[in-house]
Amino acid sequence: MKAKENLVGAYAFLIGVILALILGLFQTQLEAAATGINYILAALGVVIGLFINVSERDISKFLIAGVSLVVVSWMGKEALGIVSALGRVLTALLVLFVPATVIVALKDLFSVSNINLKS
Repeated sequence: MKAKENLVGAYAFLIGVILALILGLFQTQLEAAATGINYILAALGVVIGLFINVSERDISKFLIAGVSLVVVSWMGKEALGIVSALGRVLTALLVLFVPATVIVALKDLFSVSNINLKS
């Protein structure tokens, strides 16, 4: 069962990154669909957070990478502006990774608090 859950999270991750790139690079051409694609990216972020199976050993790596990506994307988006293609890609990555990172962090916090309750 865990292998299927990880597969769902992995595919959501891959699809989300591809959609973020497409939306960022072609947003002017996809302007009518941009809002819908952002909703899809946010939903994929939730799926990634819920279904990606990060081992206990790798959870801190995932969270550090996720937080780093969110912070750098935010700062890069601000520096480059939303009008540049790279700025739009960074914005789309934010829409994808913020929910994923928050959910994985919450899952880790609940896991840690559950261990402490048993002690």
